[in-house]
Amino acid sequence: MMKTDNRKINFGAGPATLPIEVLQLAANAVLDFDGRGISILELPHRGKEFNAIIEESKLIVRELCQLDDNYEVLWLQGGGRQQFCMVPMNFLDQNGTAGYVDSGHWSSEAMKYAGHYGNAAVIASSKNTGYNRLPNLPDVLPKGLAYIHFTTNNTIYGTQLQDIPLSGSPLVADMSSDIFSCNRDHSKYDLFYAAAQKNIGIAGIGLVVLRREMLEKQVRTLPPMFDYKENVRENSVLNTANVFGIYTSLLMLRWIKSKGIDNIEKENIAKAALLYNAIDNNSSFLPYVNEKSHRSNMNVCFNARNIEIENRFLQLCREQNITGVKGHRLVGGFRVSLYNAITLDSVKILTQIINSISLLSIEYKLFIKF
Repeated sequence: MMKTDNRKINFGAGPATLPIEVLQLAANAVLDFDGRGISILELPHRGKEFNAIIEESKLIVRELCQLDDNYEVLWLQGGGRQQFCMVPMNFLDQNGTAGYVDSGHWSSEAMKYAGHYGNAAVIASSKNTGYNRLPNLPDVLPKGLAYIHFTTNNTIYGTQLQDIPLSGSPLVADMSSDIFSCNRDHSKYDLFYAAAQKNIGIAGIGLVVLRREMLEKQVRTLPPMFDYKENVRENSVLNTANVFGIYTSLLMLRWIKSKGIDNIEKENIAKAALLYNAIDNNSSFLPYVNEKSHRSNMNVCFNARNIEIENRFLQLCREQNITGVKGHRLVGGFRVSLYNAITLDSVKILTQIINSISLLSIEYKLFIKF
């Protein structure tokens, strides 16, 4: 069995923590995959064993998303940034326009990539407020666009889109940091994708789910590696696939399925509520997102009142074997990522630290006074 006594509590934004049971199964497979006398690292990517892994993963993804087989499921390399490229490469021509909801750094990056292939128009943006809230969306999204792109959760700033308006244009979503974390009507989307290293698995691959009709909307001839049709035709093994990454993702999908999305959503809401409550009721800290309905259940971002409190908080985290709480370099402060594998008990330990900071601050002021 894997030794876990000194295992850190990892609140990092990604690569993110994985359940210990998934890590154990992955470690076992590195030595001997499924009792076959071969490592998962040695498994042929075009063999029947790996094909079974691919097919099971596709079935579970459709089941978790409540989608029928009219949706294709792909495992591609290159993570989220490759999808920033592939979406406009396949669906946006020089004479067309795609709409982008600019809710943070990653949506802004996706829009920049789209600009290489056609016109990327901003439908709504919260850039002028430092992305500390969600953009104000129209009641009905524009018609006639090649597609409209959303980022459902913003890891750097801590906002999360709970629902989307009606649309007459195809909808595309980057769900990298909140996929499988909550109930969502995935049938609203014509294509959605996610880099794996948050709630799915390990870094190095990405999940893409797209409606089959979208394949007929391709606007240009592309090299096969960047062509969704070709990747569908080759069942995600157009080239040598990341066998271990996809297998680890399958282990996570099985884990998510066994827990159930309903239970996972309840746990994630409880974890986030506990942490936000501790921050909101502690004058030593300031939440980055004040509008509660805009707050992310995946990434909680906040700041300390001063450098002394910041240093004390980090010191106490180190003492409790907690890592990954420093904020993104663009905004600083703190960021606590509450992905599916983070337990409520781990969040309780962190909130105890936050609560102790308040008491320590009072004691420090009294000491200075006297």
